[in-house]
Order: sequence, then structure tokens, then C-alpha cells
Amino acid sequence: MQRLVDHVLAVTKESVKTFTYESLNNVVRLINGVSALLLTILPGNSSILEGIHGWELRPAFRGPRLPRWMEDGVSSFNQFIHELSVEPNASSSVEYSSQEDVDENIGPMSPLLQSSRASRVSSFTRQSGNWAHLYRYIFSWFLFPIKFMLGIPLYLYGSRTTSGSLQSSPLRATKRLQSLKDHFVQRATDRRRGVVEDLHLAIEIIIETVFGFVHKAAHCLLSPIVTFTEVVKWFFSCMSGPEDVPADGSGVSVPTDTLSENDPTPRERQTSFYHSLNTDARTCQDVITELGYPYEALRVVTNDGYILLLERIPRRDAQKVVYLQHGVFDSSMGWISNGVVGSPAFAAYDQGYDVFLGNFRGLVSREHVGGNISPRQYWRYSINEHGTQDIPAIIQKIHEIKVSELRNSQAGFEEECESDQPYKLCAISHSLGGAAILMYVITQRIQEKPHRLSRLILLSPAGFHHDSNIVFTVMEYVFLVLSPLLMPFVPAFYIPTRFFRMLVNKLARDFHNLPAVGGLVQTLISYVVGGDSSNWVGALGLSHYNMNDMPAVSFCVALHMAQIKRRRKFIMFDYGSAATNMEVYGSPQPLDLGEYYLLIDIPVDLVAGQKDNVIRPSMVRKHYDLMTDAGVDVSYNEFEYAHLDFTFSHREELLTYVMSRLMLVGYSTKQPAGQKSLRNRRNEVQSNSH
Repeated sequence: MQRLVDHVLAVTKESVKTFTYESLNNVVRLINGVSALLLTILPGNSSILEGIHGWELRPAFRGPRLPRWMEDGVSSFNQFIHELSVEPNASSSVEYSSQEDVDENIGPMSPLLQSSRASRVSSFTRQSGNWAHLYRYIFSWFLFPIKFMLGIPLYLYGSRTTSGSLQSSPLRATKRLQSLKDHFVQRATDRRRGVVEDLHLAIEIIIETVFGFVHKAAHCLLSPIVTFTEVVKWFFSCMSGPEDVPADGSGVSVPTDTLSENDPTPRERQTSFYHSLNTDARTCQDVITELGYPYEALRVVTNDGYILLLERIPRRDAQKVVYLQHGVFDSSMGWISNGVVGSPAFAAYDQGYDVFLGNFRGLVSREHVGGNISPRQYWRYSINEHGTQDIPAIIQKIHEIKVSELRNSQAGFEEECESDQPYKLCAISHSLGGAAILMYVITQRIQEKPHRLSRLILLSPAGFHHDSNIVFTVMEYVFLVLSPLLMPFVPAFYIPTRFFRMLVNKLARDFHNLPAVGGLVQTLISYVVGGDSSNWVGALGLSHYNMNDMPAVSFCVALHMAQIKRRRKFIMFDYGSAATNMEVYGSPQPLDLGEYYLLIDIPVDLVAGQKDNVIRPSMVRKHYDLMTDAGVDVSYNEFEYAHLDFTFSHREELLTYVMSRLMLVGYSTKQPAGQKSLRNRRNEVQSNSH
């Protein structure tokens, strides 16, 4: 009788699974098909979709070739990657394939590669079982009333299949720890599931739970003696009080190897796994250290109390320093998002630079020295604060660190160095970061304070926006007209609640797995931003958009950009009151920074994108024309890029250009940091004009 019941339940369960799976797959195919149909109707999608392959979400198991600019300065990890690259023309982003296909393409493998391949295969085979136990554990909490009322029948026959996940023996715990260590190999890449995959798993778990309950209840009724025996065993096991082991592995600390900057031997770093919802929450520290580079995190407090995260790939004895500053809706993750050989941060480090990655204020976590600061108070800042509060605090922190380190590492430091700055600091900024750092240099010069910079490399810098499309013009009027009404209710722009941020994090994977849906989302976002063909879907997949935090934009920053567009000038924030402007600027109107370009006393390299429809090349040339008229040592170059291609896409041509501009700076300690005085600079400009 039990065999008959088992057979009927097994056939019914598999039938229900097949029906639900096919129904869900058909719905997904329908959505993908409708998206493909819409793509054929929407105009201009051919040029928009050309950027969707720039930043891949799939992990790459093979390293690409080393570009030309890395031939003379390669880290040990880069050399290791290069040695594994057997095929010269192989793509850096490979599809998931079978073991036989991989062996045919790569050829004979080294023992190290074989062991890593075996580790990956073992982790893939064990991972499905671990995740099944995890989801049973999660959904058991949703079914807690039933589990409480019928706990005894559920336990009787479940101990054979689930005891390993709830009451693990020492051997089982050891195996689980080894599985987590194998899984850690994949942690530097994107291994999250999308919403569709989660639905598949949820359906399977629900079906297994329901039929498992029916199956165990039937066995209890058909085998009363066995049921009584199991009840007695369960009672005595509860009296002994065994310790439970979390099924999801949360809190399990796994030692991982990280290469030190000065010591080539691996050192151990404890890493905990908290991925019960399987979202991509990697930080810059995760990516940098797991790619073999040193890492350091620094907390910077601005004068107005905001706490900023300054991240570093340290070379403590280097006199060459580069500071990278991101743009709007971005973070320091953008400078390392393309991996070892495609990211500006790693490129600069491999050329001998001490690399600092700045982060503006504006995270959803709202870090501030005043822990009880209200959201409305926190988001009350504009581009002014980025340029006059954030960047000054960051550069001052860099200065203090470098002076201290070089003083400790170099003998006779004070005698040899004729300046208070024994290093040369270059800045690379993108989009809003470019406008903020220009504001910083000019305001520091007005106050006759040192800005400590030796060169600026500005990638599609903001500051002028009047040459734009109709979408930005409509947004301009909305912000300027409705700002008094919207500002109290919309202090900033970000994805609200942890649930919706998690949903976006998972949808980014679905956009990649469903090409037509991803293409439709890419096209719609591009329409909103003026037809720019950047890989917006790939940018949404960056791990700084996670359920716990994300970079945001305050309402006043958006309003400030609308004011700049309306005035057709690079102005500081207009407070809307002549009295307030007079108090802040000393004049009833905000400062026009373009009129103060004559104060810029360092070389500036401007880079524009020919396909950039967010900040068009004509707007970057506006900076160039004003700087040329002011006598600034400025260069201008254009590449066939869209707006996000400067950070999110692997562009060897751009990296080669940026590295070549950085190398134009001399690094002698006996050269003063000297910036020409304000009076001398004005006299020089006036003499050149005559």
C-alpha cells in the first residue's frame, strides 16, 4: 500500500512540476516575444542597442590579453592572468559551456587551472543542493503555523532528508565549510539569480513542501508503529539539546587569501557570507582584494559633518598619486567595474600610482556625524557642496596620508624636500565629478588656498548643458517651475525601500538573460536620457545598486543642473534669494565659474564622446574655448564613445590616452608644489591678451 501511495504521489508531483514550469516558461517567452516585437517598432534602436554589450554581467573564466599600456608595469596577478590566456583572439567574456567544449578551446591545462576548474565544477554540483536546503529553511518560516501544529508528522520521515541541514554532524559541517570555500572562487563575479529563476525555485520548493507533507502524513497513518517509535526518538533527542547549524551558511566565516602590497605571500582575511536572498552586494573591497590588489578604506568627515568613504589601492612609497572621482548616480565601483585589465583604477596602480577612489555624499544609508539627522536635512545640498566640501576634505586627507607615509619611508625627507607636498597628485573625473573638481580648484584659488593638484583629466565633464534634447529641456522646466512644490516631498532621487532595490538588483540579471526584454529596457532608458547609447542595463547591474544601499542624487543637485542649463553658464547654486546669494557669494547673483577659468594654473585635459547625448561634445568644447581664452594649458580630444563608456566599458584606447596624459607630470621632490599667486596669474593672462 505504501508503494502504491508513493508511486501516485511521485507521478502527481512531477506532473504538477512540469505543468507549472512550462506555464512559467511560456509566460516568460511571451514577455520576451512582445518585447522583441516592440523593439522592431521603436525608432532608433539600432544605434541605442550597440552599447548593450559593453559591460557584461556574465563572469569570465579566462583572462583577456594584456593591453599595450600594461607592458612595462604589470602586477603579479595580471601576469598570472596573462599566462592563462592561451588563445590570443579569445573573447574576454565567454558563455557557459560544457567541460568538453572548454577543453577543446583552451587545450592542455596547467595543474593550477585544472584544480581551479575542478573546484568550480564541484562547487556548481554541490551548490544546487545547498540552495535547496536554504530555501526550504526560509519557506518553513512562512509555513510556521502548519509546521507547529503538525510538527511531529513532519519530523518523522523528514529526519532522513533534512536532518543534515538543521542538525549537522561535525563531518557535515566540515563538508559545508569546504563547499563555501569552493563557492568563494565565484565571489568576484556576478552569480546572482534573477526574478524568473527565483520563481522557478519558489515553485519547486512549494510543490516539494506540499507533497512532502502529504507523503509523510500518509506514511504516519499507514505505519502507526513506526510513527510511535520515531516520536520516542524525537523526544529523547530534544532532551539532549543538540545545537543547530544555520542552513544558509550565514555567519560562517571563511578564510580567504589576499595579496599584500609589500609582502608577496598570501595573507588571510575573514569573509562572511550573507547572501540568503542571492543578490549581488559586492563592494569595492570585495572586487579589489579578490583580484589580488591591496586595499584600504578611509573615513573622511567634511566640515558640515558628512561622512565620506575614501577607498585606496595603496602604494605607500609612491610619489605618483592619482585621485578618481565618479559622476552622478555612480560610486567608486565604476572605476573598477571592468576587471583587471579594463579599469582605470587598476591601470593606474599597475603603472606605479598610489590610487585613491573618492565617493561623494549621497548614499541612501545617509552617513553623518549627527546620527539623528532627518532625511530632509541630509539631502539639502547641491553641486556646491560636492566642490567646496567633499573634494577639499578628500584631498586634505590624501595630503595628510602621503606626507606622513613619505616622511616615514624616506630618509632625510625634510632636508631633500623643499615643499610641503612631496608628491604629485593628478585627478581623473567623470561627468558631475569633472564639474565639482573645477569648482574646487577655482574656489581654492579665490580663497588663496593650495589645491595640491598637478593635472586634471576630465572625462565628459558637466558644467554646460544648454545644447541638449527635448527631454532634458522638459525636465529643466519641471524642476525650475515645480521645485518649491516638489522639494519638500522629493528630497532626493533613489529607489525606495530595500525590497524594490533587491528587485532591481535581480531584474538586472533577467534583463541579461532575456535579450529582448533587456534591449527594450535599454531603449526606453536611452529615450529618457536623450538617445545616449551607453550600456544603461549593464550600469544597473553594478553591485552598488543593492538592497542595502545605493548612490542617490539630491533634489538640489538636479535643480542646480537645471539652473546651469537655463542660464547657459557654469554657475554656482542660485538660492533664489538675492539676500541669501549676497550672504554666500558676496553678490546678488551666484558666481559664474567660467569667468574665473583664468585662475586655473595646472594643465587640463578635456575628453568628449562623439556619441554622448548626455553631455554633448559641443558642451565640452565650451569648457575648452573658455579655458583657451583664459590662457589655461588645456587639451581637447574626442572618442567615439557614449556617456558611460568612459567608465563602464573596456576601452583600451581611452586607457592608453589617460595613462599617457598622467605620464606628462614630473615627479621630482625638489620641485615646489607651487601654484602661481592670484596676482601673478592675472598679470600673465593680461600680458598674453595684449
